[in-house]
Amino acid sequence: MGLFGGLFDKKECSICGKEIKLLGNKKLEDGNMCKECEGKLSPFFTGRRHTTVEDIREQLAYREANLASVAAFNLTRTLGNGRKVLIDEPARKFMVTGSSKWRDENPDVMDLSQVTGCTVEVREEREEIRYKGEDGLMKSYEPKRWDLDYNIIVGIQVNHPYFDEINVKVNERKIEEQYSAEFRRYMDQAEELRDVLLGARAQAAAEAAPKVARSCPHCGATCIPDAAGCCEYCGGAMV
Repeated sequence: MGLFGGLFDKKECSICGKEIKLLGNKKLEDGNMCKECEGKLSPFFTGRRHTTVEDIREQLAYREANLASVAAFNLTRTLGNGRKVLIDEPARKFMVTGSSKWRDENPDVMDLSQVTGCTVEVREEREEIRYKGEDGLMKSYEPKRWDLDYNIIVGIQVNHPYFDEINVKVNERKIEEQYSAEFRRYMDQAEELRDVLLGARAQAAAEAAPKVARSCPHCGATCIPDAAGCCEYCGGAMV
């Protein structure tokens, strides 16, 4: 077999059955997939080469059902800049998307209770500063000098069948000075996003926990606190 043996052979998409265009094949563990089918998958999905045809079909069925969740999504809060976290507070759902026309993009709609963790990370990018020597060649300073830029990333860990983490870059452009006013502004936004998601997760966990009867410190009655955490008899706070 030659160097390009099989490269130009016609291939059929194992998902939709259409012929795959030249250089458009996306290899699966046990088949092939076209770019059109790949474009319907979650943008946060990775590990395609280790995924079976049946796995892809199941994900596409989930993505089709997700369209109804997108249509029902009622945006009440937006966090972030480029890639944003959109929240439907009454329904306790959220999505992450970089598109202003998100209803056309079918972003994954998730319950806030699916958030398992959230981290804020400052990522440093460095590029060496060099100078042109008398011989016309670029040379390093001694000691070396660096041009530093910073990005602030919020990592959202989720319990989801097709991905387990979403990274959101909070700053719209690289930050040139750490601890500058610009850096602090974006760090505040990142921490707000983290606190909102972790707070919603904690609230969901508390509401899912079994209710236990307790003795009221005000009237002594034994009861289960109401939704506001108060005694059903005297109205006193039981938290």
